[in-house]
Amino acid sequence: MAVRRIALLLLLLVFLGLPKISIGAEKPLWELGIGGGFLLMPDYRGSDKTRAYLLPFPYAVYRGGIFRLEDKRIAARIFSTDRVTLDASGYGAVPVKSDDNSARAGMPDLDPTFEFGPALRIKLLDSKENRYLLSVAVPLRAVFSTDFRSVRYEGWVFAPRLNFERGDVIPGAGLYLGVSAGPMFADRGYHKYFYEVEPVYATNTRQAYTSGGGYSGSTLTVGLGKNYKQFIFKTFVSADFLKGAVFEDSPLTKTQTSWMGGFSITWVFLKSAKTVADESTH
Repeated sequence: MAVRRIALLLLLLVFLGLPKISIGAEKPLWELGIGGGFLLMPDYRGSDKTRAYLLPFPYAVYRGGIFRLEDKRIAARIFSTDRVTLDASGYGAVPVKSDDNSARAGMPDLDPTFEFGPALRIKLLDSKENRYLLSVAVPLRAVFSTDFRSVRYEGWVFAPRLNFERGDVIPGAGLYLGVSAGPMFADRGYHKYFYEVEPVYATNTRQAYTSGGGYSGSTLTVGLGKNYKQFIFKTFVSADFLKGAVFEDSPLTKTQTSWMGGFSITWVFLKSAKTVADESTH
């Protein structure tokens, strides 16, 4: 179980990772490296149980025309213009052992989940001279859980995001900033997986509960980064605001604000001589 948990945490760092920010008009077609990261996160959105993880992770980037491994996501580009991109991408999340979470004590463990689906990305304001980009991402993803013996469909999530990126926020320091914000919506199946309490698991302090689909809270993420020689330094903090979410009254929702943060240091030890145009503004 420990090996499985570490593997899923690595998956989290690779696919969710730290916010996307990049600098440079031309970039290598591919890069390889290794890094280490510290991550502080709740068991699930709304949980009052927070865990700290200190883990190594692989770093790999491929900036192909159709298939891309970049910005902590694997994407297959379906359509692209100067301002509009449609791709398919996936994400992952870690498992939760209910015996280690007082709100879920006696309930089944939460298996790791992964998401996959299309995402429309639109550049709204793009200034290479002033080194900033304002864009919107509109992803719709199916959610699956797995115990490594079978895979189960758990519903879908829709999480539009307004993203702002700015390079060299402190002139001459090489520091870059990323801010992302937006609401999240999900169907009943997704909310059931994380927040439902079946009657058999109800107790004197945990009533039975069933949630419907709809508003699932809003997220704000702020990240900073800096590239120095062969190293990439990144840090971020993210907050989920759950007031008004359809599962707000679930006995498993212990806080209306969930915080996550972390930092990473990556050593890029190998990169291609061939370069491609960087599609960011920085």
